[in-house]
Amino acid sequence: MSHMVETMAYAGEVPWHGLGTKVANDLTPRQMMEKAGCDWEVNKVPTYAGEEMIPTGASALVRSTDNKVLAPMVGDNWEPVQNVEAFDFFTEYCLAGDMEMHTAGSLADGKNVWALAKVNESFDVLGDDQVDSYLLFSNPHQYGKSLNVRFTPIRVVCNNTLTMSLSQSSKNEVALNHRRKFDPQMVKDQLGIAHEKFAQYKEAARFLAKKRVTEENLVQFFNNVFPIADKNVEVKTYADLSRTAKRTYDVLETQPGANFAMGSYWNAVNAVTYMTDHELGRNADTRMQSAWFGANQSKKLKAMNLALEMAEVA
Repeated sequence: MSHMVETMAYAGEVPWHGLGTKVANDLTPRQMMEKAGCDWEVNKVPTYAGEEMIPTGASALVRSTDNKVLAPMVGDNWEPVQNVEAFDFFTEYCLAGDMEMHTAGSLADGKNVWALAKVNESFDVLGDDQVDSYLLFSNPHQYGKSLNVRFTPIRVVCNNTLTMSLSQSSKNEVALNHRRKFDPQMVKDQLGIAHEKFAQYKEAARFLAKKRVTEENLVQFFNNVFPIADKNVEVKTYADLSRTAKRTYDVLETQPGANFAMGSYWNAVNAVTYMTDHELGRNADTRMQSAWFGANQSKKLKAMNLALEMAEVA
């Protein structure tokens, strides 16, 4: 398996990135944790300097199973969130029948553990263009990274991991630093009810699907998402676009699901998500890391916000 994905398990259909080990689709969160190879703990171990072993006042984060150092130095106020706490977060939802475990694993040699659950709710944008709702829990074991819980819509026809817009009035994610103990109830209270977030996204997606986009606006849209290096050059036509922007423009009519909303802002947004999830990057697992947690996640968010802004005046 490629170097970014250390261990992984999935239920149901093969994920868009094609990685992981298939498991039953009725696993409890803790069973999914075990199958995904994430049933280990993180310990804070004091660090020392020099031959005299002088205490530094800081600690390293060390994995219990193999003594691998996940973070070489964190402060005394760092509160590690154990993987079992992250997976137990889903238990109440799964027992109530609101969600089922879908994917889980460890990235970057254990530095980031995640769990993805499918929410039992979906909608059609146009015809058979179905979007499903998922809840993603990211538990990083590294300094400077926050725990993150967020709703992530996925377009079924192409397995694009879509991104909810920050312009919506209700937040769809919660980010917590490690300076205080993880409080799952507080996170649930901040997130609110899943279907409220999903209903907002449904409204935005259907709005974009009805809004036609001109060739001139497409050029500006893709240039804003994937800008050219020379900021002094005025971009007016396809020929002026960056190489990545051109590649994205070129998949408008060939990407999976293009037939559902041809010529719309929804199609333009999905061209961006298709590229970030399936084409950009060196291989499948680097694309996965970037699409969920890295630069491509920001690109998708920017594309969604920009499309909504441009569609409002179209």
